[in-house]
Amino acid sequence: MVLQSWRDHARWETRRLLAHVAEFFDDPYDVDELLEAVGLTEQADRRVGRLSGGQRRRLDVALGIIGRPELLFLDEPTAGFDPEARSEFHELITKLAARDGITVLLTTHDLAEAEKLAHRTAILVRGRVAVCGTPGELAAAVQAPSRVEWLENGRPQSVTTSDPSQVAWELHQRFGGPVPGLVIRRPTLEESYLNLVGRES
Repeated sequence: MVLQSWRDHARWETRRLLAHVAEFFDDPYDVDELLEAVGLTEQADRRVGRLSGGQRRRLDVALGIIGRPELLFLDEPTAGFDPEARSEFHELITKLAARDGITVLLTTHDLAEAEKLAHRTAILVRGRVAVCGTPGELAAAVQAPSRVEWLENGRPQSVTTSDPSQVAWELHQRFGGPVPGLVIRRPTLEESYLNLVGRES
C-alpha cells in the first residue's frame, strides 16, 4: 500500500530503510535492484527527509512492492506533483506493472491520470460504484457523445453523436470515398464522468 501522504522515516537513509523493511518478507526483491528499478540509485545513501517529493513517492512505491505483492494499492499517488514528476511517476508504475505483473488499484480524482494508467476504471458517485469498465465501455455505458468533424466545400462541419462510426460511414458514402478532414473525437473519461454525474443527480 502507498498512502497519499507521509510524515515518517525522515532520518533513515534510503537504502537502509528499504533493507530494513525487506527483512519482514520471505522472498523480497534485491534492494539495489529495486532502487535501480525505481530510479533511486543515486539517492541510496541520502536521508529520506532530503528526498524531493517525486523521489519520496518512488521510495514509497519501492517500500510497497519490496515483498513482491500481487496487488498494490496507490492512494492519490501524484497529489501535489508538478507535470514532470507526475509523468515520471506514471512511467514508473506502468513499467513495474508490466515487468512484474503486479495488479495496481489506483484511487485518484485526476481523471486524465486514470485514463492514462488504467485498463479498467470504476467511477464512484455518492460513495457507490456507478459504472465500471474500459474507457470505451464507460463512454458507452454513460452514453457520452462523440464529435465528428470534417470539411465540406472548404468549410468545417461537425456533429455530436452517440454513434460516430455510423456518421463516418454515411459521410464516406456521401463523398464517395475519403472524407476531407475527418476527425472523430471520442469522449474523454472526464466527459464520461460529468455526463454520468449529471444523469445520476
